[in-house]
Amino acid sequence: MTSPSPAIGIEAIDVYPGSAWITAGDLAAGRGLDQDRVRNLMLTGRAVALPFEDPVTHAVNAARTLVDELDPAVRDSIEMVLVATESGVDYSKSISSYVHRYLGLHPRCRLLEVKQACYAATAALQLAAGYLAAGASPQARVLLIATDVGLTDERAEYAELATGSGAVAMLLGSRADVLELDLGAFGLHCFETMDTARPGPDIEVADADQSLVAYLECTVRSFADYRERVADADLATTFDHLAFHTPFAGMVRAAHRRAMREFTPMAPAEVDADFHQRVAPGLRYPSQVGNLFSGALYLALASVIDAMPATAGDARIGLFSYGSGCSAEFLSGTAGPAARQAVAARKIDQRLAARRRLTFDEYRELLPRGRDCLLPRRDATVGVPDRWRPDAGRPLLALQRIDNYHRHYDWI
Repeated sequence: MTSPSPAIGIEAIDVYPGSAWITAGDLAAGRGLDQDRVRNLMLTGRAVALPFEDPVTHAVNAARTLVDELDPAVRDSIEMVLVATESGVDYSKSISSYVHRYLGLHPRCRLLEVKQACYAATAALQLAAGYLAAGASPQARVLLIATDVGLTDERAEYAELATGSGAVAMLLGSRADVLELDLGAFGLHCFETMDTARPGPDIEVADADQSLVAYLECTVRSFADYRERVADADLATTFDHLAFHTPFAGMVRAAHRRAMREFTPMAPAEVDADFHQRVAPGLRYPSQVGNLFSGALYLALASVIDAMPATAGDARIGLFSYGSGCSAEFLSGTAGPAARQAVAARKIDQRLAARRRLTFDEYRELLPRGRDCLLPRRDATVGVPDRWRPDAGRPLLALQRIDNYHRHYDWI
């Protein structure tokens, strides 16, 4: 399974896990939920958007350090900015235009917003990989960012605990230090269903049972298609690690169990051991942030790579991507020795630990503001109240005001 030259994949990755969070236990207690059921979700907590945060600030804050560290020539080679989101702030103007401005990127650039629920970032990744591999613009790079703000509240019951806010940024190119894609090695599955949807900017509807059924079905069907395309692919032996789209860890565990039962002769105890060895490392970060929608898979990927031994050689990683509605893909790539160092340098653990822990009353106050940030407003003053000012140790972009529907941001 060798990728053609040049190698194409993820050169760098960074995460904005939010500046505030609430523990699953505190949220469950505040809502009066059954703590035993909460434990089955395998969640630590969820990120919560502050009053001046929206999908634009999440996206820029995920990419800022990554972009600033680039050599000027590499920075100017970014010819495309793709933003994958369910939380668009305009039906015409893309979030990528704001991202491009506040990151100070070269004007010679394509700007685009991509939507297909939680699958959008993977669709954008594959489209960008094809563009880069074609060589139409040698040495070009693509900046891909998945960014979202969760809308769920008490009406979602237990699903409220699993919905996060934040962003994952990836630089794509031919120096694939983080993950070299196995070009041409993928499996697809899709069908129309109404498991979750956002019929309006501040409305989210979900059928939890249908979503679980669709997710599990797509897990096995997309790998079945991968196996048809890739000779000798074996779910148990081909991949050193597996990263899943992670609404919550309990759902991933069910998907892994279903796929292993379908494609391998492993006994239940062996499946459980395989989960802890190959899958569990990818759940550490998602369990602390919540579902990042199309960024969730790539947060899991960062978690997998960050847990790899520093002395490890090349590791093949299988990735399962799912988006409601629904579209799914199983793809793969190789993380070399440089990947662990590249991800460790982002200090994601430290960023998670530095977030402000919210009380339930603070969370309840903030929740409607996260929804309000997505509503179209002709004029608004937002700013950064002192009580919510984060201590992130680095500049963060914040929404300051809206003038005639135009959003204005500044660094704090």
